Amino acid sequence: MILPIKKYPDPFLKLKAERVKEIGDEERELIKNMLQTMYRNKGVGLAANQVGILKRIIVVDVGKGPQVFINPEILERKGGKEISEEGCLSVSGVFLKIKRWKEIKVRAKDERSQEFELQASGLPSFCLQQEIDHLNGLSILDRMSFWQKLWQKIKK
Repeated sequence: MILPIKKYPDPFLKLKAERVKEIGDEERELIKNMLQTMYRNKGVGLAANQVGILKRIIVVDVGKGPQVFINPEILERKGGKEISEEGCLSVSGVFLKIKRWKEIKVRAKDERSQEFELQASGLPSFCLQQEIDHLNGLSILDRMSFWQKLWQKIKK
């Protein structure tokens, strides 16, 4: 089922998602629906709170097949920061240059409750950082640089 995506400035997007205690049929159905929603909207990542569910679940597909991260946490950040252009399904039509860590190490569980760790760099790293931000109530708009914010005000 395709789920409606919350759009900025919906206040729901500012809420922090809660840890998943048990991974059951409800969570697996949500994951299936999130993947369908992400693909239908041509996204590469989606967080549960973007579809109105306050659970720490994200789905990602950066061209290597779908990946599911339940209760993801960043364990390491390294390689310095790099600027990349990012879009967001909750902020339609906006692409911003965002500074993020080049490489991260993430720990999470999959839909079978198996814990795993993943080292990510480049696009997978940026995507995971953006989706984890969503779980913490942050969007790419919150990551805009001072100069980007100033330019937005000048343009108005």
